[in-house]
Formats: sequence, structure tokens, C-alpha cells
Amino acid sequence: MATLVNVTHGACAEIELDNPPVNVVSRELTGQLRAALRAVGDDEDTRVVILHGAGTRAFCAGSDIAEFDELHEHVAERKLLLEKLVYRQLAKLRVPSIAAVEGYALGGGLELALCCDLRIAGDQARLGLPELKLGVLPGSGGTQRLPRIVGPARAKEIILLGEPLDAATALSIGLVNRVVRAGTALAAAREMAATIAARGPLAVQAAKSLIDQAAERPLDDGLALELDESEKIFSTQDAREGARAFLAKRPPAFRKS
Repeated sequence: MATLVNVTHGACAEIELDNPPVNVVSRELTGQLRAALRAVGDDEDTRVVILHGAGTRAFCAGSDIAEFDELHEHVAERKLLLEKLVYRQLAKLRVPSIAAVEGYALGGGLELALCCDLRIAGDQARLGLPELKLGVLPGSGGTQRLPRIVGPARAKEIILLGEPLDAATALSIGLVNRVVRAGTALAAAREMAATIAARGPLAVQAAKSLIDQAAERPLDDGLALELDESEKIFSTQDAREGARAFLAKRPPAFRKS
């Protein structure tokens, strides 16, 4: 069995999709990605996860279309249920995630990037959901996550027309957070990850969770939850360390306690 997903552990963990030539999503890759996400999620040293594709041709160019014929009338049980499970696993990581996008992020590849908290794209990247051109749907979260990020009107334009966006357009509508010179997206993601990893890890995880829940809760409920989480965080040693380090003009030494 070929290794299609590579994992690098550490405070800034990395998961690399490595399915040449354009890192397509096959059932085998999805299964390996599930194991990789479990591994970095269970590692207590992990503070940020970077997801990227091998090479610069594609982050991930979408599903393996060669699998489509055998999926006829069985797409849910043979493909989509596992993908939804794994993509949700990525979206629900306890730590922030960053997608470093070079080249194509299409179909299931863009749906993977949408599961990440932040997206950095090289200036030659192309992002889109072209599934309707093949007579199928973006079935691994595209119709649900994309409108939550760019709004329903933009999401309908992207999905119904199926044309890829260039990086500058993706930035202008909030689909990506930053655009950098082609070939440097991973380096930029590593720099961003290092900045996040230096923040208080308990506060980072709480902030990610609160923001994720904000769109699903009434404002008053969200504010109440924010108050509860703030009280928990202020009772930690990390909160004391942050204040002491600030007053002493030194970097904080957070210990997740």
C-alpha cells in the first residue's frame, strides 16, 4: 500500500497529501488522512496543524474521478460518509488548522481547505467547486461550509458556475486569508503557525471553539458561553504566566495548565 499522507509531529504539526500528480482524494487517501488526523489530534504537543499538498502543482485537485463509475448508486456508503467523517474530524480538531494552498484546490480539495480555520494561497493558486460540470454535487461539505465563509450569493456563483477563482479574487471575498508569492504558501503557513503556537494554548483552543460555535448560537447564548470559558481560562497558571511575562517584558512560558 502506498503512503499517500505524510505526518510531521511537533508543536506545529504538518499533514502532507502525497498522491501524484495532483494529490487527488481517493478512498485510500481519505482513510490515511483519518489516521493522520487522529495521530496529530492525540499528540499533546500539537498546538497547530498545517495541511498542504506535495509539490506545487496542486494542494488537491479533487476526487479521483476514476472511482466514480463504481460509485454509481453507492456513493454515500462507499465514499461520502467516510469523507464527511474525516472532513469533520479536520474541522473539529481541538487546535487551529491552516491550509497552505499552491496550484489547484478543486472539488474535494477545496472542501478540505474549507475545513481548516485559516487558508494561505500562493498567487498562482486556483480554487473552485466544479462538480456540477460532471453532473454531481460538492458532497463533502461544499454546499454547507462555503456559504458560511463567503456568504450564500458568492457560494451559489462559485458552485453553480463551477469556474475556478484566482487567488486575488479568493482573497477579496474572504475565501482565503492571505495571498503570498507562488511557492511560498507553506513557508507562510509555518510562520503563521509558529505565531499561533506561541500564544496561550488553552486560550487558543477555547477561542477556536467559541468562534466555531458563534454562527450556530443566539448572541446571548454565545456571550454566556464566552463568559464561562473566560472564567476557566483566567483560573489557569497560563493566565498568570501571561500577565507576569508581560509585566517582566519577557516571552511567556505557557504549560497548558
